[in-house]
Amino acid sequence: MLGMQLDYMRAWGESRLAIAEDDERGANLVEYILIVGFMALLVIGAVVFLRSRVEKKFSDAGSCLSTAGATTTTC
Repeated sequence: MLGMQLDYMRAWGESRLAIAEDDERGANLVEYILIVGFMALLVIGAVVFLRSRVEKKFSDAGSCLSTAGATTTTC
């Protein structure tokens, strides 16, 4: 009787270890979410940091386009 209980406990323990070793699917998903979140923070930081420079370039380009036919100056 004791031998059967020990066999049952051993089988149960081995099955729990096998489940724990194969249960990494959720970890991969969490890693991908963290990477995407970090990339989003980098993009937001770049937009905030470069906003004034990009705004000036678009403003200059718009000014050149609106005065292109009126003057002979190059932009």
